[in-house]
Amino acid sequence: MLIACRNAAFAYEGNTVIRELAFEVDSGDYLCIVGENGSGKSTLLKGLLGLLPPQSGAVLRGDQLKTEDIGYLPQYKAAQKDFPAGVCEVVLSGRQGGRGILPFYAKADKQSAMENLNRLGIGDLRNACYRELSGGQQQRVLLARAFCAARKLLLLDEPAAGLDPPATAELYRLIREINQNRGLAVVMVSHDVQTAVKYANRILHVQGKPLFWGKPEEYAESPEGKRFMGG
Repeated sequence: MLIACRNAAFAYEGNTVIRELAFEVDSGDYLCIVGENGSGKSTLLKGLLGLLPPQSGAVLRGDQLKTEDIGYLPQYKAAQKDFPAGVCEVVLSGRQGGRGILPFYAKADKQSAMENLNRLGIGDLRNACYRELSGGQQQRVLLARAFCAARKLLLLDEPAAGLDPPATAELYRLIREINQNRGLAVVMVSHDVQTAVKYANRILHVQGKPLFWGKPEEYAESPEGKRFMGG
């Protein structure tokens, strides 16, 4: 077990947003969290990351999982557009958690940053100013940052936001490749349920509480899956 919820509930200002969460993520898993807007998906990710303590129940970490082992991509917001930094600086910041007391980035950190920039097709932007990029380019930079940070677990909240259809398809293929080749566990919130069923090995459908937890093929045949997939 890498991380697990044990009958967990999360709340904002005392109001329960999502409850009765009981599932776990193992090393190498690819979990997609689906559900309608306002169903608690993003709240759950923040709970897994430790940004939001459980109102009840517990979030457990195993396999010596530390916060610095987790890469996180929050929902893209307009406020992120004016971040005053260079592209390489933004991506490198994903390595801060693993630097310890070192006051500078090591060669391996810089190599990881370039590998992930190239992996996302934006290596040529390494010296650009982040705030001058398009929304889609900025999203790729933030993804490269999350990839740099992730050592055991990658949390993604609508990672395809701002990307056109071809770039979205390539992104999902890349996430699956990283999941398989690096054994990196992925937990992704997505409104694209068809892609979720195609790539994930676990589906969690929530609407204030879990409505389904299991394999993609079982989800496709479930009442929730058929309704949400339009079948």
